[in-house]
Amino acid sequence: MIGYDAVHDADLTAHLLESMAAGATVGSLDFRHVEGAEIDPTPRSLVLGAEQSNTSLVYGEEYICKLFRRLVPGVNPELEIVTALAKAGSTHVAEPYGWIETRLDGHPTTLGILQRFLPTSSDGWSLALTSVRDLYASEEELSASDAGGDFSAESERLGRATGEMHTELATAFPTETVDRTEVKRMAEAMLHRLDRAVEAVPALAPLAPLPAEAFAELARLNQPVAVQRVHGDYHLGQVLRTLTEWIILDFEGEPGQPLWERRALASPLRDVAGMLRSFDYAARHLLSGFAEYGGLHGRAEEWATLNREAFLDGYATVHRDAREDLILLRALEFDKAVYEVVYEARHRPSWVSIPLAAFRT
Repeated sequence: MIGYDAVHDADLTAHLLESMAAGATVGSLDFRHVEGAEIDPTPRSLVLGAEQSNTSLVYGEEYICKLFRRLVPGVNPELEIVTALAKAGSTHVAEPYGWIETRLDGHPTTLGILQRFLPTSSDGWSLALTSVRDLYASEEELSASDAGGDFSAESERLGRATGEMHTELATAFPTETVDRTEVKRMAEAMLHRLDRAVEAVPALAPLAPLPAEAFAELARLNQPVAVQRVHGDYHLGQVLRTLTEWIILDFEGEPGQPLWERRALASPLRDVAGMLRSFDYAARHLLSGFAEYGGLHGRAEEWATLNREAFLDGYATVHRDAREDLILLRALEFDKAVYEVVYEARHRPSWVSIPLAAFRT
């Protein structure tokens, strides 16, 4: 008996594209295409890179098919959100063409989604790192905005795209407002996560009072909070810059979380906080573990501040300014950093200094 990963067999994966184009049913598998979509079944597939929770097949330069490897009964949030936003005319999602589903525990369950491939795009993380490298490599003591790799204009455009995404999500899906009791519960959950993180990573203990006070301040907040569908796992690696737009990817949320949690309504500032933390990561990760480059840490802080503010400025042009809800935004940022500390300590110990720096500001 010989076993191999069939996604690398272009003859076999050709059937996926053909079946979506035809809207076929094969055994327990249903292949569907978006109404009105025309799928060319002839391009050959190639596996795209290495991913942790999915496998992506690129068909020529036209399509990318993401196959979900961690299956949870129910419709995947990515299919749900991308199709809704595309139907509403959003310019910030890659056009969906089709999907594959089956039934698990009696529920229609998404196995894969086919979208437009963007071969000439660049991901936000790579673009941001290019800017940071240019800043660090400049021999003169230039400011982040004067260095050749200034990224702030793109950060502002990304902020605007994020605000437009949130506006579109609020139109396409139900919204709610949670009262102060629910906000207090949210703050208590953040404090509980902080306590567990301190147990797991003792280096966080002397820094814990700062986030603890932020969570306590949120608990005292005497105003309702608007909640809606959000991205849920938003960072620079989840966005692509094309020649004309920022495109937002991977709306499935944290793959390790239960489906109900990934589909739950949340403050859009959760996404804003995630992207703000990503700017800090981009600025600092090249320096992690290298104390001798201490002179560059100030430049890292300057780059992060410049791009964080540019992002918030862009966001405010089309959405409520996140800085008007600073108590909530600050708590969400700290909560994200707490998660990052535990993750890095377990998986990339040399990077743990990056999220720990969030508690020293």
